[in-house]
Amino acid sequence: MFTLNQIDNILLPRPIEAMPYFITLHERTFTFRDLKHVLGAADISKAGDRKAGLSANDEIMREAARAILSNLSLQHLFDHVLTDATGKIDSVMVVNYDIDNAVFAEIASMTLGELKDYLLQSSGTRIRQIGTALTGVMVAALTKLLDVHELILLAKKLKNGASAKARTVVGAPGTLSSRLQPNHPTDNLSGITMLLYTGLSMGSGDAILGLNPAIDNVANISATLKLLDKVRRDTGAPTQICVLSHIKTQLECLKQGAPVEIMFQSLAGTERTLTEEFDVTIELLDLAFTTMQKNSPLAGIAQNFMYFETGQGSELTYNKHEGIDMTTTEALCYGLARRYKPFMVNNVTGFIGPETHLDNHEMIYSCLQDHFMGKLLGLPMGMAPCYTLHSQVTLEGQQMATELLTAAGANFFMDVYLGADRMLAYFDTSGHDDQTLRETYDLRPAPEYLEWAISRGIFSEDKDGQIQRGINWGKPQIFCDSVSEFQRLQDAVPAIYGFENAGARPSNRVARLIKANQAIGREAIYANLSPSLLGSIKLRELKTTASNKSEHLNDPALGASLAESVFAHLRPENNDVQIVISDGLSAEAIHHNIPELLPVLLDGLKSRKLKIGQPILAPFGRVKLAESIADALQAKLVITLIGERPGGDALASRSMSAYFAYRLCDATTQKTAAVFSGNLEICYEYSVLSNIYTGGLPPVEAGSVIAEKAFEILQHNAAGNRLESLLQTHSI
Repeated sequence: MFTLNQIDNILLPRPIEAMPYFITLHERTFTFRDLKHVLGAADISKAGDRKAGLSANDEIMREAARAILSNLSLQHLFDHVLTDATGKIDSVMVVNYDIDNAVFAEIASMTLGELKDYLLQSSGTRIRQIGTALTGVMVAALTKLLDVHELILLAKKLKNGASAKARTVVGAPGTLSSRLQPNHPTDNLSGITMLLYTGLSMGSGDAILGLNPAIDNVANISATLKLLDKVRRDTGAPTQICVLSHIKTQLECLKQGAPVEIMFQSLAGTERTLTEEFDVTIELLDLAFTTMQKNSPLAGIAQNFMYFETGQGSELTYNKHEGIDMTTTEALCYGLARRYKPFMVNNVTGFIGPETHLDNHEMIYSCLQDHFMGKLLGLPMGMAPCYTLHSQVTLEGQQMATELLTAAGANFFMDVYLGADRMLAYFDTSGHDDQTLRETYDLRPAPEYLEWAISRGIFSEDKDGQIQRGINWGKPQIFCDSVSEFQRLQDAVPAIYGFENAGARPSNRVARLIKANQAIGREAIYANLSPSLLGSIKLRELKTTASNKSEHLNDPALGASLAESVFAHLRPENNDVQIVISDGLSAEAIHHNIPELLPVLLDGLKSRKLKIGQPILAPFGRVKLAESIADALQAKLVITLIGERPGGDALASRSMSAYFAYRLCDATTQKTAAVFSGNLEICYEYSVLSNIYTGGLPPVEAGSVIAEKAFEILQHNAAGNRLESLLQTHSI
């Protein structure tokens, strides 16, 4: 067991005024306004960096920036700390300076070019030692000098020694583990059980059984944790469990006795994103870590208790990147994660969409960067190269990424049933992919798990010690007591498709169904919103700053604000509730849900005697548009009914969500919210109800649920985690 270094003990440089950098390359002189600009220009061109004005204009400008980086010493990078817009060293950057200062003294005079050459000639042990002396910024700068071969070679050297231990050891040489992700659009326990059985039968889940919940409150998270624990115990699988809810919810679940074995949280590379968007502070992370060391059910068994997810682009998406490029902010996430010696770090670059990574090339290269950076900073890196249907990333690009990342020594991949996440509406690796990669690269699951899987006939071992798929591989029915139970569980899972396999791959029939449904989902992205299909209730239409579908898909900021001509004509209406309807990423979702949902929602709100504004229709809108509208109309609560990105089957392309944006309009409430969140400037709190469609929460039922949630928010003057905390307190 180790203790956290006190923040005040971290040696920090004194901020220096930003300076320009100059270089002449092939008779052309280049000027970069500051170190942030050099770092951004040195990377390959990516959508997020292009939008932020950080990408190089052309290839020679990129090489000019790389030439400057090559000649900068590590001491220079240490001294020229990247600050936020106010000139402050933010808390994430502070933690990144928690390095081994003795090792840093040995290498401080090295230039990045010299460091690159030195690492390529060094052993994995020496590379890991040097990693302890580097900040995220240093690692990101180095990464921009590496080509694909070098990113893979250096990461592969770091495979040995990057393991972490709970019930299983994840990341040992010769292994490839997986996180079994049984997500369900309504958190149906039978459906979750079916997906768990399916993954376990494929030898998945040796890293963790980890569920992303559709509903993030203490009651639901506790129930799903108990289910995961029951399945683990009933099957005997030696693994660990996690429900990936907000860290505040998990802490409360642990306090109430739920089996929180591994604590999860998404991280960001700037303090503003971490605190204002993720509702997390360093102090809260420290509290969670120390609490888990003492109170986790795995205390005394596990050496590592934390699980973090990251991925390039969240800081850019929220426009809180502090002028820092995506690769560097991602490296800063890893410098933060390193503080807690986590059990798992999972990278989900590609999850956000085309505003950060437009195509296969951008996604694949970024994944290779992320994997190397995390490993160099000492983290047990797993990878989830993934994509959404509104990007130009494809299944083929994802598969190329997994092949390269396996060669580079990734610790684990995801197992999402047939690659289609039924709750989060994106596409990730599957149990078939994990097993294919094991067979291609002669890798095994974690040894403790493998022994169990052999005992269940999922794998077999021949006389030469070779591991093969066993007679029960891919047969989830081995965990069911009867045919009727197996059928009952199947009936609870949308887009089940079937269990026929061709070796380690799904059968051709199943593969064709998957691809056909993906094609329909992609088509739904480009459908136009048709007011005539939304029923008889009169709507007022307002325009956003996105003028067409292409702008809307590739630049979310345009859909997050009203057009200036519209905004100028709006006046305060001071309503309790304002409903906003937008196509978001699926006009089809709006067409299929609003005619049934909206009348029920309006009746429910009126029954509470709330003052309601005329519903607004806002084509090409995003979730944050609610704030622009609330500010203009002075509404207390904006409910945005918005089409979500199409998911794993044709039906899921009709899924929408309800986002509740509660405006903190009085000083007392704002102060209370600021204390709770740690964000002194907080103006809005958010709640969400997702997966509204006939395969999830039916629209008529959703109308009533949304009305009830709106009343709760207005009754308690709170939304999001603060509301759930208040509701939990009142229920005790």
